[in-house]
Amino acid sequence: MLLKVKVRPSSGKDEILAFKEPDSLEVSLRAKPEKNEANIALCKFLANFFGKRVEAIKILQGRTSQKKVLSVEGLTETELKEKFSK
Repeated sequence: MLLKVKVRPSSGKDEILAFKEPDSLEVSLRAKPEKNEANIALCKFLANFFGKRVEAIKILQGRTSQKKVLSVEGLTETELKEKFSK
């Protein structure tokens, strides 16, 4: 599944700030946007959140931008909606 993610690096904590159906997230991260730290932290955070391996998450677009497109292997739209309906 493809996800559109807006990242806010250098924030107070790692958390999902917003989910907009069908496929957009806004995420804050403690990591700084230097030396790929925020990208690595984003992949680890989302892998943990969705219960996937880190290798299952790939940044397809936006490596140096706050707006990114990610591929999450094995995640369905139904699973995504269920995760945020709780």
